[in-house]
Amino acid sequence: MTTTTGSPTPDTTTIPAADDRFVLGAHETAALPTARDALDYAEHGWFLSGRIFSDAELDALQEAAERYYAGHRDRELPVRPRHLASWRPADGPVQRHNDYVHYESDAIGALLRKPLLGAVAAGLAQVPEIRVFQATLIHKPPVPEEPSNVVPWHFDKHYWQTSTSQRMLTAFIPFHDCTVEMGTITMVDGSHRWEERPGGDDSTRHFAARDPRELDQLLAANAEFNGAEVRRVSVEIPRGAVSFHHCRTYHGSGPNLSDRPRRAVSLHLQDGANRYRRYPKPDGTPVVYNHDEVVRRTADGVPDYADPEFCPVLWREPR
Repeated sequence: MTTTTGSPTPDTTTIPAADDRFVLGAHETAALPTARDALDYAEHGWFLSGRIFSDAELDALQEAAERYYAGHRDRELPVRPRHLASWRPADGPVQRHNDYVHYESDAIGALLRKPLLGAVAAGLAQVPEIRVFQATLIHKPPVPEEPSNVVPWHFDKHYWQTSTSQRMLTAFIPFHDCTVEMGTITMVDGSHRWEERPGGDDSTRHFAARDPRELDQLLAANAEFNGAEVRRVSVEIPRGAVSFHHCRTYHGSGPNLSDRPRRAVSLHLQDGANRYRRYPKPDGTPVVYNHDEVVRRTADGVPDYADPEFCPVLWREPR
């Protein structure tokens, strides 16, 4: 967070030119998606990248995560939204979810703002700019019988109904090789192209507090409505690679059957054109996303999803 004293006029001589932040090394361009990759992503709704993070970066990310779990914060949220995911040690050996880690931890935030990560996302979404939307630190313990380790079927856009964009996507970043045994992320192939059934509430919001059987039935009903097959693909992710999925792709994960925790960050991303919109629930009351209580307001008095404190630019195509 930037603080100022004295004159409110910033010393722009200390701020690098915007495009200087968005430069890739020659060795990084090999990880960018090809035109064929972008077409495959558009068809299937998910993509497994080549190597984006080095071993040293992932080691640093895990060390920063351990400090975070031990209580270290560089800053606290100005308010704590009602539906904030915020595991504390008192919660015990359940699956841990902690939102806004990119804001609360400088070390985690710096590692997640790697330009290559944003450039890959921009290539898949076919947009010139990618901003951070949210970042959730995840720790799935090696406790097969723990109910919270099973993540039911859902898609992220149901949480982001107050966003105008249909091009938002998520980067799932494990700190290690992520296998089926560990309960890796599983996609429903092509489900981002499905239409939702009219006349009802098919939202998968608050999936962690709902009966997984209900969400299984919802997935099956939506597949039937679209005349589609439910094709599940468990994405095994080599260390350093990243799995991306479209905001409307159904996904979930199974229990961790290994002897070590599954550690990852789920980094939610928005294109530069995304803005807030009011979105009513079936009963007419507005959907409220956590950002709506946290970020600054625009001149029109609505939440600003371009607030650089919480939604920094990750990638912008050089002009």
